[in-house]
Amino acid sequence: MPFVITSACIDVKDGACLGGGCPADCIYEGNRKMYINPDECTECGACAVACPVGAAMIDEMVPDEEQEFIKSEELFFSEVLPGREEALGEPGGAAGVGKINADSEFVAAFKK
Repeated sequence: MPFVITSACIDVKDGACLGGGCPADCIYEGNRKMYINPDECTECGACAVACPVGAAMIDEMVPDEEQEFIKSEELFFSEVLPGREEALGEPGGAAGVGKINADSEFVAAFKK
């Protein structure tokens, strides 16, 4: 998995990563945080540069206490989320999908 969005984004969702020009359009908006589709990310790093809270980072740099966000990011796209009939999968870009009014189970239960 290339880039991951960690806990600093939860309940903040600044959106600078979207406006920062993600050329792959692989950042999707969940209910509490943004999610990067690991299969669509090109590892350009634009999200990490644009993120004002330091939530977006390459998976190899995710601190030990934030490691669960790597799996959570994958599950957001591979599991059926609350209120949806099927997994999001690889829709080919966030712009055509819009806000997903759900989160991975881990993020939904996460206490800041």
